[in-house]
Amino acid sequence: MISSQNIKEQEEGMTRTLLFEIGTEEIPAGFMPALSFMEKYIEKTFKNHRIDHGEIITMGTPRRLTLMVKEVAETQRDKVEEVMGPPAKVAFDAEGKPTKAAIGFAKGQGVAVEDLKVKETPKGAYVYVLKEEKGGKTEDLLPGLLEQLVRSIPFKKSMRWADRDIRFARPIHWFLALFGEDVVEFEIEGIKSGRTTYGHRFLAPNPIELAKPEDYVEAMEKAKVVVDHRARRASIWEQVQREAAKVGGVPQEDEDLLDEVNFLVEFPVATCGTFDPEFLELPPEVLITPMKEHQKYFPVFDKEGKLMNHFVVVNNILTSDMDLITQGNERVLRARLADARFFFQEDKETPLTEMFEKLKDVVFQ
Repeated sequence: MISSQNIKEQEEGMTRTLLFEIGTEEIPAGFMPALSFMEKYIEKTFKNHRIDHGEIITMGTPRRLTLMVKEVAETQRDKVEEVMGPPAKVAFDAEGKPTKAAIGFAKGQGVAVEDLKVKETPKGAYVYVLKEEKGGKTEDLLPGLLEQLVRSIPFKKSMRWADRDIRFARPIHWFLALFGEDVVEFEIEGIKSGRTTYGHRFLAPNPIELAKPEDYVEAMEKAKVVVDHRARRASIWEQVQREAAKVGGVPQEDEDLLDEVNFLVEFPVATCGTFDPEFLELPPEVLITPMKEHQKYFPVFDKEGKLMNHFVVVNNILTSDMDLITQGNERVLRARLADARFFFQEDKETPLTEMFEKLKDVVFQ
């Protein structure tokens, strides 16, 4: 039952935005299903605790897992529960007077005998009482709920660090936890929550104090962090296409590569590099594999779909001399392609018939 007071408070907009950020060392891109878990977990938890809320938004980068919940009610909904008692024929005598069974049931539930009610059920008439539990303050519940969330996030692999017992994908450095303008105060093994977060590790490493959740995204942008992974992904693809177009090419659409690169950077800056055209004498697959699988580069193709001697790399840094960064990536790729050429030529020395014979010694499981 929602009391008239609760209705009045909701009409007056007694809600706040919840912001929770877990700041960590770089989390592997493949661990980012944690964001989906956080959304489902908080939705289920709020439902179980009768906390009304609006939109749930998750955001993430390699160094942070963020949860934002809008329009979170400041108080739980009241709870009205029917507690069934003894059969009516046992609770009242022939004259309708309460028996010891009714008196004992009422006393056990902390109500007067006069508050007992009778209802028909498939098993007959039974005595029952309505018990109302007033909703508590959301701010009193949040510390425990957020701590439990941190301890519940599953990862393919987790680790301990320092002398702490908690397990997580990577070491945790900070908790940003705000309910409106107030800090949700809790502590997990020496790591205290607060209103402090941090920007890009190299471009804006200083602490950032947030007054309220609504300032979060803009503050991160100023600190060289595109915190919304959806916006960051769109920006990466746009930049990759633009860089490829500069050399008259187009990138190959690869959703898996794009998703992985998205969670390798906080502030994406794409640049286009080149490699020696002589490597194009090799089969395209021999070149594309080290570019995509090892270096996380986007191969560039001409309009006919032929591989060009160009690639696009998405950097997590912005410097006054991006050409220097690109040249470094070119050197790394040159070594990768040289290795690929060597192994390809080595394999060509072995006839397919000989390789086929070796399969007899391989056990497939």
